[in-house]
Amino acid sequence: MKKKKKAAKKPAAKKTAKKAPQKSGVGVKPVGDRVLVKPMAPETMTSFGIIIPDSAKEKPEQGVVVAVGPGKVGDDNELIPMSVKVGDRIVFSKYGYDEIKVNGVEYYLVREDNILAVLN
Repeated sequence: MKKKKKAAKKPAAKKTAKKAPQKSGVGVKPVGDRVLVKPMAPETMTSFGIIIPDSAKEKPEQGVVVAVGPGKVGDDNELIPMSVKVGDRIVFSKYGYDEIKVNGVEYYLVREDNILAVLN
């Protein structure tokens, strides 16, 4: 009796799935010259060791950029790119932001004009 040779199986062609565009972890994309900022936690104790109660804490004026809009359109209809990028630590105007909550987390929407400085 002759042994039958098994036909070599060809490896199945891998299906290449289209990758979905990556979304920011927040799910919010600012428009125009707006920046989405996660506020930095305020200090709970002074340098002298005095604990500050929650009712006396001020809103932080610093935060980390989470998402950036495309930029502002100038008078000549040219897009002016943003001067900050995701991950930058910024200082912004105390009253120059809008508060929003996404999935129970508080964020600020800040116009680029209200950003005072980028921290190193």
